[in-house]
Amino acid sequence: MMWRRLSAILFTFAVAACTSLPQRTVLQQYTSLPLIERPSANFGVRRPNFVIIHHTAGNTAEDSLRTLTDPAMEVSSHYLIGRDGKLYYLVDELARAWHAGDSYWGGSTDLNSASIGIELDNNGDEAFAEPMIDALLLLLEDLKIRYKIPTANFLGHGDIIPGRKVDPSRWFPWQRLAERGFGLWCEPPYPPAPTDASDAFLLAAFGYDVSNPEAAVGAFRRHFLGEESASALSERDRTLLHCLVMRKMDR
Repeated sequence: MMWRRLSAILFTFAVAACTSLPQRTVLQQYTSLPLIERPSANFGVRRPNFVIIHHTAGNTAEDSLRTLTDPAMEVSSHYLIGRDGKLYYLVDELARAWHAGDSYWGGSTDLNSASIGIELDNNGDEAFAEPMIDALLLLLEDLKIRYKIPTANFLGHGDIIPGRKVDPSRWFPWQRLAERGFGLWCEPPYPPAPTDASDAFLLAAFGYDVSNPEAAVGAFRRHFLGEESASALSERDRTLLHCLVMRKMDR
């Protein structure tokens, strides 16, 4: 009887020891090079560090949903917000949605891998509906808190692909977003811009791709002045841009 009881106790300890052993992680191999696996438990999921805002250029949310969920189209976003404020969740936040394309911002060349993409149900030729903006502000606040996204990293599609993309349009209320902590903004009077700093230097310092300077100017004006113009920067524009650069450096 004593031996049976002792055996039962030893069996219990053995099971407990087995269940407390760390489970071996199976690593997905991506290289053909010879290697030795030594899995580490010290990791976490990647987190987004940017939010990129788009408009759909369509007339209904349903039309946009069909496009964004059609495998043949090879385009997607994490969220779509309808004109009525309905929030659609399309791609896992920690997955890489296909919304930013061949993009650039401040040295980052693959914004798809580092961002949350939000599509707004808007044709680009109209004001953005109030229920949609209300829903967007709530979503941005939620994302910023959960992922600790820097204030300066709330951008438009046109900012990261100047020239080829123009969304969201000049009607988008960037100042309203910035007042809530989603993006940068400056109000006059602006500090003087250094006379030895070229337009391209200031645009690049803020984050723009200046390989096409006119396109970068157009993106800057659309975002911060609500204008569609790619003419040379005026002194007012330069001082505004310099203010934004300084504000970004202070963050």
